[in-house]
Order: sequence, then structure tokens, then C-alpha cells
Amino acid sequence: MPASKVAIVGAGAIGLAIGSAFARAGSEIVICGGRTPVDSVTIVEDGTPQTWPARHIDDPSELGDVDVMVIAVKAYATDAMAEWLRAGAAAGATILVGQNGVEQVDRVRPHVGGADAIPAIVYLNVERTAPGVATMRRVGEHDIALPATGSGKTLGRLLDEGGMRMNVAEDFAEVLWTKMMINCAGNSLTALTRRRAPVLLDPAIADLARQITREVAAVARAEGADLSPEQADAVIAWLQAAAPANNTSSMREDVMAGRPIEHDALTGAIVRIAARHGIDVPINTAMLALLGALHPEEA
Repeated sequence: MPASKVAIVGAGAIGLAIGSAFARAGSEIVICGGRTPVDSVTIVEDGTPQTWPARHIDDPSELGDVDVMVIAVKAYATDAMAEWLRAGAAAGATILVGQNGVEQVDRVRPHVGGADAIPAIVYLNVERTAPGVATMRRVGEHDIALPATGSGKTLGRLLDEGGMRMNVAEDFAEVLWTKMMINCAGNSLTALTRRRAPVLLDPAIADLARQITREVAAVARAEGADLSPEQADAVIAWLQAAAPANNTSSMREDVMAGRPIEHDALTGAIVRIAARHGIDVPINTAMLALLGALHPEEA
């Protein structure tokens, strides 16, 4: 689908990054809603900006035919986008859910019914700097991971054409839960300390991060993902290797800006799923309480 129409719901950092790849592959980009009209997508990488045209619409009734709908709002804002999701599903779009956590598809399913919904794992470090503008940094081996099921392979080829380093994974559960370890440790600790990634080089913080990921790995194993304690420790080593680049996290940026945070979709999900399996996760339980106390008006 080289000339497909792609709707972006949530033109923040991740939405802009994913939208830029579709645009680079020749897709028409439609930005859905938002406080500020956006008529272009600009990505700055290695100091060089590149811009693609986009069309902005304010009402789901304006959507028309669409091939792919990217949902890139924060997890807690999903229900607020119900009208857009219903419009995308009614148009026959594949719903690409670019959200953190392990419950992405379950989160949108009440609004899209039986539509093809594909979870996307995004590794890119992206900061939105102005409406329609974001700075993108690539970390690790891949930029985006998709499951090798449903429309995953087709979307993977298109995003690859758009310059993303893709991992279309047969064992998507392991990839999904590995990213969950990254988020539960990296996002939570940078948010609570209000420091960027180098905070993970502190020995005491690194030890706490390893305890977080080991608990997440135990929950992942209960859910059928083959993740060992050694893999949990390797996640922290990976985060530490990337720390000198002074990367931030989306949760830290939200705390610094006084916005709500996604702690329920990340650490909250770990605590909920652990309870279903009778697994004790004391560190993540404590982290959830601390993150829940970060009210936007007090951040």
C-alpha cells in the first residue's frame, strides 16, 4: 500500500515518529484532532530536519476512507479517543496501537470491535519540541517491533520502506515483555528522580532497577514469555550503555511538564497481573504507590 492513507491519533512524539515513516514511504498523512492544528510532520534527526505535508481534521466524520489508523495517545487517554477509534474501525482501517504496556490491544478493543488491531513496540527516543515537530534518536538495534501475525508483516514492510529498523517478531510475547522491563525500570526511575538516563549509572539506582526488572520477568514467565533473571539484568546493562547519550523518558517528560503519567499501564499492569498469578512483587508495588503520588499539580 505505497499510496495509503494513514490517520494519526495523537500527534505527540511517538505519533510524529511513526507518521514520518509512513510519509517517507509515500503515504498520505492525516492528523486527527488535538489542541493545535498541525499541517506538517517534521522530524529532526542528527540535527537535520525533514518535513512532510499532513492534513489536519477536527471531527471523526471528516475521516473518510483510511488504510491505517495509528493510536499514539497515552494509555490513559485511550477512552477519550473512542470516536476516532470507532471511525477508523468503521472505515476498515488496521489499528496500529503505538502505546506502552502489555495491554494495548485489550485497551482499544471495546472501541474497535473486530477490527485488525496490531500492537507496536517503539524503541525510539523521541521528544516533541513544538506542534508537529519532534527530535528523534535511535537506540539499540531496532526502532519498532510488530508481531508477525495479522497485518504485522505488511505494516512492517511499509515502515521498513519508511526508514524504520523493524523487528517483525515471531515470538512477540518475549519482545513485548522485554520492552515492559525497560519501561518499568527506565521510565519509573527517571520520572521519580526527575533525572535523565544517566541516573541508571548510580549503583544504588541500578540495583533498584534490577529488582524491578526481575519482578517483571517473573510475571512475564507466568504469562508464558520465556524471560530469565539474567535477561532482566541484561535490560539494565542495555539501559546503562545508552545512558551517556543523556536520553530522557516519556514519563519523565510528562512529570516535568506537569502532565498525567502512564504508571497504571506499566507498573500498575505488573501489579495487577502478578496478583492474578499469586506472585509477590513488592518493589513494583512500592513503585506504583510512589508514582501514583506524582500528581501533575505537584510535579
